[in-house]
Amino acid sequence: MPGFVADRSAWSGLALVFKLALREMRGGLRGFGIFLACVALGVAAIAAVGSVGRSLTDGLAAQGRLILGGDLSYSLVQREATEAEQAFLAARGDLSSVATLRAMVVAGEKGSALVEVKAIDDRYPSLGTLETDPLLARDALGATDGAYGAFADPVLLARLGLKAGDRVSLGHLPVILKAAIVTEPDKVVAGVGFGPRLMISQEALKASGLLQPGSLVRWTYRLVLPPGADGDAALASVQTTVKQAFPEAGWEMRSRLEAAPRLAREIERFTQFLTLVGLTALLVGGVGVANAVNAFVDRKRPSIATLKSIGAPGGQVVAIYLLQVMLMALIGVAIGMALGATVPFLLSTVGRTLIPLPLEPSFAPLELALAALYGLLTAFVFALLPLGRAHDVPVTALFRAAVQLDRRMPRRRYLVALGIAIAALVTVAVVFSYDRWLALIFVAAAAAVFLLLRLVASGLMRLARALPRVQRPAVRLAIANIHRPAAPTPSLVLSLGLGITLIVTLALIETNLRNQLTGSLPAEAPSFFFLDVPGSQAEDFRAFLAKEAPGAKIEQVPMMRGRLLTLKGEPAESYQAPEDVQWVLDGDRGITYSATVPENSKVVAGAWWPADYAGPPLVSFESEIAEKLRLGIGDVITVNVLGRRIEARIANLRKLEWRSLGINFVMVFTPNTFAGAPHTDLATLSWPRGQIADNALITREAALLRAAAETFPVVTSVRVRDALQAVDDMVSQLALAVRAAASIALAASILVLAGAMAASHQARLYDAVVLKTIGATRAHLLTAYIIEYGVIALATAVFGFMAGSMAGWLIITRVMRLSFDLSPMSTILAALVAVVVAVGIGLAGTWRILGQKPAPYLRDL
Repeated sequence: MPGFVADRSAWSGLALVFKLALREMRGGLRGFGIFLACVALGVAAIAAVGSVGRSLTDGLAAQGRLILGGDLSYSLVQREATEAEQAFLAARGDLSSVATLRAMVVAGEKGSALVEVKAIDDRYPSLGTLETDPLLARDALGATDGAYGAFADPVLLARLGLKAGDRVSLGHLPVILKAAIVTEPDKVVAGVGFGPRLMISQEALKASGLLQPGSLVRWTYRLVLPPGADGDAALASVQTTVKQAFPEAGWEMRSRLEAAPRLAREIERFTQFLTLVGLTALLVGGVGVANAVNAFVDRKRPSIATLKSIGAPGGQVVAIYLLQVMLMALIGVAIGMALGATVPFLLSTVGRTLIPLPLEPSFAPLELALAALYGLLTAFVFALLPLGRAHDVPVTALFRAAVQLDRRMPRRRYLVALGIAIAALVTVAVVFSYDRWLALIFVAAAAAVFLLLRLVASGLMRLARALPRVQRPAVRLAIANIHRPAAPTPSLVLSLGLGITLIVTLALIETNLRNQLTGSLPAEAPSFFFLDVPGSQAEDFRAFLAKEAPGAKIEQVPMMRGRLLTLKGEPAESYQAPEDVQWVLDGDRGITYSATVPENSKVVAGAWWPADYAGPPLVSFESEIAEKLRLGIGDVITVNVLGRRIEARIANLRKLEWRSLGINFVMVFTPNTFAGAPHTDLATLSWPRGQIADNALITREAALLRAAAETFPVVTSVRVRDALQAVDDMVSQLALAVRAAASIALAASILVLAGAMAASHQARLYDAVVLKTIGATRAHLLTAYIIEYGVIALATAVFGFMAGSMAGWLIITRVMRLSFDLSPMSTILAALVAVVVAVGIGLAGTWRILGQKPAPYLRDL
C-alpha cells in the first residue's frame, strides 16, 4: 500500500482517498442494511409525493380541454346568457352549454335524495366520451309518453334501491332512469358535490319547474376553437375580445390552461404537507444513519489506527470514510428514487379509485432530484459528527479492541461543516416549499423536538446516575444500562420520541378535523338548509315548516349570487389577497340584504343603516375577511348581480360565528340595493337540542325531508348530517394519504430502534457473558432489559404525548384556525402502543444474546 506523503498535490491526495475508499468497500455492505433502509424510506416518501403531485399537475395541464369541456368556459349564475352573448361566442367556435343545480328526486315509497342535476344540450360532450351502463346515446334523454329520460350516478341507484327503467320525480317532472353513469369527462371541474349526479336534457330542466326567478342555477358555456386557430395566442385573443365586447356580463371565465385553478393550488399545498411528513421520515431515519455510522467507525477503528500509524493525517482518514458513507447514502438514495418514481405508474393502473383525478404518470426529474438532495444532505448532516470523531482515533486503538470510541465532540472544522450542512438543508426545505411560512414552522419544530429529546435523554441518564444504589440486581443492572458509557439511551429516546410525537400529532389533527366537521355539531347548528324557495311561495313554505316541525327554529332570508369585480377600484382578478381568503374573490358568492343586523352577527366597526334607508347602496362586510383584504369603513366595492354592476360603500364590519353552521354571508347589502330583483329565499330549520332523542330525531328528519320534497318539489332540501357525511368522506380520503406517508416515518422509527439495538449488540453480548459467568440467570437479564426499555419508553412517551399535543394544537389553531380538542384517550392509546412496540423490539434484539454460551466470547476478552 502506498504511504502518505505530505507534499502530494491536492488532486493526487483526492485520487488516493477515492482509491482507498473504494478498495475498502470491496468487502460489501455488511452493517449498512438499516442505514440504507432509513435513507431509502425517507427519499422514497418524498420522491413518491413529488412524483404523484407532478403527475396530477401534468394531468390537469394535459387534460385541460377535456376537464373544462372546451378551450374556454364562461359561466353565469341565476341567468342564462343572452342571445347576443351566445351568438358572439358561437361565431368563434363550437359552442355548447350545460346547466347545473341542486335538486331533490322523489322515488315514491323508496324515499327522496338530494342530487346534483346536470342539464346538457345536444352537443354534449364536445370533448371526451360520456359512458353509461347500458351504453346509450344522448337521445335517450328525450321525452317518451310525457316522461324524460335521465342518466344517474350508481350511488343514487344504490341509495334509493333503484335500477334502469324505474321512475322518479324531479320537481314537477316524471323522469325515467335509463342508465347508470360510468364516465363523465368533465366531472373534475364540477368539484365536490353534496349529492350524486343526475343527468338530464335542458328540455327536461325547463319542463321540471326548477327554473324559478332567482334559482341558483349555474349556466356554463364551453367554446371549442376551430382547428388551426386554437393555439395559446388565439386563446388569449378570444379572451380579450369577449371581455371587451361584454365588460358587464359578470361571467366567470376559465381557459384550458387553468381548467381547475383551485384544485391545482390544493394539490400543491397538500403535496407540500405530505413532503414535510416524508421529510420527517427522513429526519427520523437520520438518527438511524448516525447510529449506523457510529457502529461503522467502531468497526473500522483498527483500520483507522493502521492508516494513522503509516502517516495518514486525521483529515484524510475522515475523508476516506466520509466518502464511503456518502457512497452508501447514494445507493440508498438511488433505491428511494426508484421506488418513488414508480408510485404514479402504480396508481395509474391499480389506484384510480383512490385518486379520482386526472393522473398523467411520468418521470419527474426535478422532484426526484429534490428528493435525492434531501437524502444526501440528511445523510451528510447525521454522519458528520460520528465521522468527525474518527479524526482523533489513536494508534493505540490497535491494542484496545474492547474499548469504546471516545464520544467527545469532534474538532471545530467538523462542527463548522455541520452548521453549513444544516443551513443548506433548511434552505432547501424552505426555498422549494409552496408555503414557506409553513416550512419555517416545520424546521423550527423539528429543531426544537430534536433538542428537547436530547435533553430528555440527558436528563434520564443523569437521573439514573443519581439514584441511590438498589439492592435487587436486575433493577440495579437496568439503571446502570440507562446511563453507562455508550448507552443506546440517546438513540432510543430520539427515534422513539420522534415516532410517538408524529403519531400523536397526526391522531390529534385527524380527530379534531372529524370532530369539527362531523363529530360534534354546535348547539345551535341547523338540521336542514332549504334552497331555492320561490319568493311567491316563501310564506307558504314557512307555514309548512311550522306545521310539520312544531317548536323548531326557522330562519329565512333572501339570497342571490354576486361576484366581486373591484375592491377599492382595483380589479378582483389582480387584487393581492392572502391564500386563505382568495375564495372570496374566486367565482360567485352568496349575498343577501337586510334592514336589521342578521343573527350570528355582531357589528364591530361602523354603524348599521336605518331600517328605512333609501340612499346609495351600502354593504356590511365580515370583519376578519375585510382585514385580510385590507378593506375598511368607507371603501368602495363593485359586485355583479344578475348582469348588473352595483357599486357599494362599506358602512360597517361584522364579526360572524362561522362554526354555528347557520346562515352567514360575507356581504350584506341595504334592502334598496336590489329593489325589484328576482331572487329566492334560503331557509334553515333547527330542532331544539336535547328535547328529542337521536333515534326519534332521525325519523322526524326523514319524514320532513320526504314531505318537503312532495309538497314543494322545486325546493332543494339539504340535511346537514348528509352534507357533513360528504365532507367526512373527503377527509377520510385525505387522511388515507397522510397515513400512508406517516407510516413510512413510523417504519423509519422502528428501523432506528432496531439499529440502536444492533449498535449496542456487541457491548450487551459481553455484558451478558460476564454476568452469566458470575451467576446471573436468563430471568435476571430479561427482567433488567424489560425495566430498562420500559423506563426509557415510558419517559419518551410522556414527552411524545406533550410534544405531539403541542404540535397538534399549533396546527389546528394557528394553521387551520379551528378550535382544539385534546382527545386524550386516543392519543394516550397511540403512545402506549408505541411503548409496547419499543419494548418488544428491544427484547427481540436482546433475546438471542441471552442464549449465547460464555466460552467463545471470554477468550476474546
